[in-house]
Amino acid sequence: MYITGSNSELLAGELASLLSGRYVSFEIYPFSYREYCHFHAYEQNRGSFLEYFQSGALPDLFQLKDVDSRRLYMAAVKDTILLRDIIFRYSIKDARLLEDIFPYLVNTVSNLTSVSNLVNYFGSKNRRVNYETISHYIHYLETAFLVHRSVRYQIKGKEILSGTCKFYINDLSFRNYLYSGYGYDLGFLLENAVYLQLKVEGYQVYTGALRNGEIDFVAVKGDHILYLQIAVTVMDQQVYDKEFGAFKTIDDNYEKFVVTLDEIRFPSFKGIKHLRAWELSEILK
Repeated sequence: MYITGSNSELLAGELASLLSGRYVSFEIYPFSYREYCHFHAYEQNRGSFLEYFQSGALPDLFQLKDVDSRRLYMAAVKDTILLRDIIFRYSIKDARLLEDIFPYLVNTVSNLTSVSNLVNYFGSKNRRVNYETISHYIHYLETAFLVHRSVRYQIKGKEILSGTCKFYINDLSFRNYLYSGYGYDLGFLLENAVYLQLKVEGYQVYTGALRNGEIDFVAVKGDHILYLQIAVTVMDQQVYDKEFGAFKTIDDNYEKFVVTLDEIRFPSFKGIKHLRAWELSEILK
């Protein structure tokens, strides 16, 4: 759990509840992009957004100027959470397996995966694992706020689908400083950053399932629903057609966005709006 400036009032409320004999829990996230810009006195633009998600949003990182110091700090954060919040608390028997599951999930951010995928993966490495253990270990990583699960939501049937899901890491600094050798491109980073922004703003976030396709995010807050497709750029016509065309079978009237890193703002297409990633926080608030 990490405390940010805008969430200090929530923390104060939680402490007051504890003192009065009541307990209310809140998820506290790393700095949002808007908070990051406020802290550094940056303008919200493409440059500051790229710096935001290519660095990290844990406040202590802002005081560390070189990459090696940041890497050591993130390694200490990870090890402390794994040891104190998971291994000791849950009396983990196979600490190495737990430590290997986390980078696996980091490496598969934004990809559909399942417990069975992990069982098969570790089995192929001649590791003795079972479904139940891996399922529990993933749950522990979630309760420690290292990863978040995005389950699949059937848009036509309006129901949650079991089985495969997607995972996103709580802060991109884990990937940037600990597992940067993995085959990420900007698209994975952008999708994770958008997911976190939606969560910070109080949305429940799902992966939208269609008969012949997928919507990256279905974001729900009360009666307010947003559909979002994430792409680095839609300058290429084929990519433009693919990302905007992903919504063609959705016939409801909820807002639909294609979020990119393009400097150019494209006009709306059949009610689908183009949104530059650094503008998202203004739309959500």
